[in-house]
Amino acid sequence: MSRLSKDIDSAFQGVGTKSGLEIWCVYNKQLISIPKSSFGKFHSGNAYLVLRTFLRKIESPQYDIHYWLGIDANEVDSILASDKALDLDAALGCCTVQYREVQGQETEKFLSYFKPCIIPVEGKYSPKTGIAGETYQVTLLRCKGDHVVRVKEVPFLRSSLNHDDVFILDTASKVFLFAGCNSSTQEKAKAMEVVEYIKDNKHDGRCEVATIEDGKFSGDSDAGEFWSFFGGYAPIPKLSSSTTQEQTQTPCAELFWIDTKGNLHPTGTSSLDKDMLEKNKCYMLDCHSEVFVWMGRNTSLTERKTSISSSEEFLRKEGRSTTTSLVLLTEGLENARFRSFFNKWPQTVESSLYNEGREKVAALFKQKGYDVEELPDEEDDPLYTNCRDNLKVWRVDGDDVSLLSIPDQTKLFTGDCYLVQYKYTYKERTEHLLYVWIGCESIQQDRADAITNASAIVGTTKGESVLCHIYQGNEPSRFFPMFQSLVVFKGGLSRRYKVLLAEKEKIGEEYNENKASLFRVVGTSPRNMQAIQVNLVATSLNSSYSYILQYGASAFTWIGKLSSDSDHEVLDRMLYFLDTSCQPIYIREGNETDTFWNLLGGKSEYPKEKEMRKQIEEPHLFTCSCSSDVLKVKEIYNFVQDDLTTEDVFLLDCQSEVYVWIGSNSNIKSKEEALTLGLKFLEMDILEEGLTMRTPVYVVTEGHEPPFFTRFFEWVPEKANMHGNSFERKLASLKGKKTSTKRSSGSQYRSQSKDNASRDLQSRSVSSNGSERGVSPCSSEKLLSLSSAEDMTNSSNSTPVVKKLFSESLLVDPNDGVARQESSSKSDISKQKPRVGINSDLSSLESLAYSYEQLRVDSQKPVTDIDATRREAYLTEKEFEERFGMAKSEFYALPKWKQNKLKISLHLF
Repeated sequence: MSRLSKDIDSAFQGVGTKSGLEIWCVYNKQLISIPKSSFGKFHSGNAYLVLRTFLRKIESPQYDIHYWLGIDANEVDSILASDKALDLDAALGCCTVQYREVQGQETEKFLSYFKPCIIPVEGKYSPKTGIAGETYQVTLLRCKGDHVVRVKEVPFLRSSLNHDDVFILDTASKVFLFAGCNSSTQEKAKAMEVVEYIKDNKHDGRCEVATIEDGKFSGDSDAGEFWSFFGGYAPIPKLSSSTTQEQTQTPCAELFWIDTKGNLHPTGTSSLDKDMLEKNKCYMLDCHSEVFVWMGRNTSLTERKTSISSSEEFLRKEGRSTTTSLVLLTEGLENARFRSFFNKWPQTVESSLYNEGREKVAALFKQKGYDVEELPDEEDDPLYTNCRDNLKVWRVDGDDVSLLSIPDQTKLFTGDCYLVQYKYTYKERTEHLLYVWIGCESIQQDRADAITNASAIVGTTKGESVLCHIYQGNEPSRFFPMFQSLVVFKGGLSRRYKVLLAEKEKIGEEYNENKASLFRVVGTSPRNMQAIQVNLVATSLNSSYSYILQYGASAFTWIGKLSSDSDHEVLDRMLYFLDTSCQPIYIREGNETDTFWNLLGGKSEYPKEKEMRKQIEEPHLFTCSCSSDVLKVKEIYNFVQDDLTTEDVFLLDCQSEVYVWIGSNSNIKSKEEALTLGLKFLEMDILEEGLTMRTPVYVVTEGHEPPFFTRFFEWVPEKANMHGNSFERKLASLKGKKTSTKRSSGSQYRSQSKDNASRDLQSRSVSSNGSERGVSPCSSEKLLSLSSAEDMTNSSNSTPVVKKLFSESLLVDPNDGVARQESSSKSDISKQKPRVGINSDLSSLESLAYSYEQLRVDSQKPVTDIDATRREAYLTEKEFEERFGMAKSEFYALPKWKQNKLKISLHLF
């Protein structure tokens, strides 16, 4: 909300209420609003004010103010633009970041607002004609930049051309692109975007386009026509006309505080700490190539204007280059670059802000008449799965990689590393996900072996697999629905892990079904349930969760005060999966028995506050390169799909996860090498977001982008599947040629917003036979009753020959879409697996028959002394068939999830 006073310009009435750009020009010592049709046209004789507003869903809006100074603008207009930027900041509640932009030296953030470019116009702005004295004439433009293009009009002379840059000659009937022989493919591609912009905006799309390659002339009519504008062909001198600035060593940052008269006082220390910045003062941080002005919250508008003026005067006296950027920051809105010059800048954003915002939105819904207790957490992305999806899990043990049987693949150990392959079909196209799951207690050598073997699996899919490196406890939300139900046990089966335990005499830490074990139950629905074994102590409890305390043939279930109804449903279902065949003892927090505390080694304090989800900001895209083992990154602002140039490697930072995108024409061919870049990026944490080495890292190759990556773009699949380099693709698109794609099989999927994707998922949520969609068959088969589970005990041996194992892993039965294993011997892990299933005698239960009305969970006359988890078993065969429409033998052959679904519908579960 804008907050205006009588001292603030009326031109700012209603500003900052909508996302996007608002632009004003200083004209006759006042601000004139610029219409959208003229956005991107900046006159060299004027000063402009640009506001970029980004409205976030929960947090307060984000504002960036830029004041742009034309090279021919007079001093009065320039000072007025600087002052009005501060007035606009005050109108928006002093919560903006301000940038000074000098013509020809604009920041990349500013240029990103005007895709593909801005082309400064000579002269002064006139609100009547738009451009004073504008007439169409032949112009020569120089283009620089791989990812953000800087366009400058240069004299229409042969001497303006050089071998290093790309030039555009704009004539009345044709637009020529001249590419210097030393210019990069990316520069030529970006310049081609400018050509398209000129064609559409200056020629209404009715002009020809020609490309001229430096040094190639003979037999090319377009080249002959191009050189005719310069009086005929003549070679360009080898010496480049473009100047190369000498690289100077950047000195240490120096901090000054600025008094009310504008005098600068050095603090006299090179070791900077945040506590040095006082709320009632303004400071200047001189970093040589960039200068920051920091303004305390308690400073006045007059003090801020004085500080900015003195900083600009300092740059003039020092003779600094016009490339020196000036950034104005208000306390609390410091960017990552500014914070990086200080020692251990503390995190000031509280996670509770996110939840407070959610509560306010929920309250607003209630005012509108909606009866809601709280807003549900927004899904990161819908699952792009169906009933044909299949899952495979390998356990890594040095050189041995064991393919796990279906019952075992839903049981992981903290001391081991696993490879999880998920193959699914989306929009008639087969996709592959390959996760490298690192147990929190696993050995470093096993972790390295897991990554190496993952690369071998990627090879079997011809590089199409999306590779993801994840640590236990930091899995992305889309990981768990692949299993449907997952148990993580303490301990491990790796040889190296067992050796380490023996050395440290910690053999007793492994899971043992005959000893007490504590499991934290997590999940939002029966489709993504997890039971994670934690230390058997009271401090492992948390009021936000539910727990299962298993001891021998008995079990306690502990329900935290802050857990939800959905948590309780997941808790009941996980009891089946953990083989708790007895009637569990339910305990709510605060009503624990002495036996319960004794099993945990005694009562003690544990967390009682609800765990907050980390606030997620907008994602950031970086281009990256690695030389001499040093990772260099550069941010791409306001990114779009076209910014993903095929010659480069990019990093998409989403805070909760990081994506490494590999262009098909980049020099990185191995996903293992790309994964190393992602891990180095986590270590750098250049935006100081609190990234850790446990943050999930995805590696995605061009043309095989998964839907949960493309959702961050307005995605056009055909662009990702074109042949040629980035320049050839732009040229083909501009000339209207039909582009060839890398893959012709299968239809291309389309980018969807979250809302559209959710609707698409709902439309596919139920199959023709009534079964739930999006559930892996292996997740269903793992819950078979014992009568049918015996047929599923065959599994493969550990095979040291990696290629052979992985080639076998891709065999699929076309009849059911579920991958089968050729070997029939039992795996090592099968011999040591925890007990699963409910071992009960159906015939003995049927001999104690009761009526359906007595067995219902909501019965008025409930039956006692029965196994409440198997109510249906006490029905007679006749009544069972009447209620379920099938015999008991048929029912128990169904997947467990389907059994439970039928029982719920009949109020027997």
